[in-house]
Amino acid sequence: MKKTLIALALLAAVAAIAYSQRATIATRLMAKGLESRMGADIVAELEDGLHLALCGAGGPMPAPNASGPCVAVVAGKQLFMVDAGTDGPRNLARMGYQPGTVRGVFLTHFHSDHIDGLGEISTLRWAGGDNATPLPVYGPRGVERVVDGFNAAYAQDFTYRHEHHGDLVAPMSAAGMQAIPFDKPPMGELTLVYEGEGLKVEMLAVDHSPVEPAVGYRFSYKGRSLLITGDTTKQANIRKFSEGIDLLVHEALAPNLVNMMNATARRLGNQIMAKITYDILDYHASPVEAAETARDAGVGHLLYYHIVPPLVIPGQDLLYLNGAEDIFPNYTIGEDGVAFTLPANSKEIIKTSAGL
Repeated sequence: MKKTLIALALLAAVAAIAYSQRATIATRLMAKGLESRMGADIVAELEDGLHLALCGAGGPMPAPNASGPCVAVVAGKQLFMVDAGTDGPRNLARMGYQPGTVRGVFLTHFHSDHIDGLGEISTLRWAGGDNATPLPVYGPRGVERVVDGFNAAYAQDFTYRHEHHGDLVAPMSAAGMQAIPFDKPPMGELTLVYEGEGLKVEMLAVDHSPVEPAVGYRFSYKGRSLLITGDTTKQANIRKFSEGIDLLVHEALAPNLVNMMNATARRLGNQIMAKITYDILDYHASPVEAAETARDAGVGHLLYYHIVPPLVIPGQDLLYLNGAEDIFPNYTIGEDGVAFTLPANSKEIIKTSAGL
């Protein structure tokens, strides 16, 4: 009993000392954390190959582990983004990527949830990197209007930051974005939109009607390949250009779950949500359809993203798949931070992160 009391007294003393020194301890921890965070650059640590990470796995609905649609792609030492949804740029930094090193952004279409992070990523790249020119934004015709709008909205911010920090941090020559538009290719054809340092990026047509234009992108680097669909219905064109690729990143909306939302909205008399959950069914692929495309194209792995509706309940993933797991078993349901590595000139498909 006496030994126990002595031990408790010692623990209490240690706790009291730690509490009294909490500011000093916090300072030391913060110093180490800042050094680790500011010195982090995951691209420098990656082996040569094609790499992908979800900086946003969700759609327009808020979700705890699925931010707005955003995909980071690394080829060798080149970092790109496909779309820039809500919190995507911040997740990029949380995953250890340096926003200041982003070479460009590829837009699949101009829905708000795919573009609302553009202003943030262009600002982070401008003020946080060593760049002499604006952020290139590639996309189908219409990207010029999107970029012009963001540049106009941020024009005063450009002035403020330049006047405050000067050319070292915020050179006006690198402020904002530069649109690089391409004609949407016909079905059955690809358009080369970027080529450099062994990487080739090609645009393909998808169908997200009435949203037009809408496209996907295929990345090829040193014998490895991946395709990102953007928002679309099931399309033979996606199957055609996904044949034999290593990683298919396919959007998917679960009709069974959205129909449950629709029934609830109607029962509650919420006409707006009832209309939305009815309308969105006709311009997205389902998980089953994405799995069929992956199976028929013979892809290496299927990564679901643009997850609709949000998956927030244990076991909801099986409801979301609704049998898709039996059609194509080599799959991952995306969350923010999920990442894959495709080493150069190999057949390996390595899942390097299960999420943030």
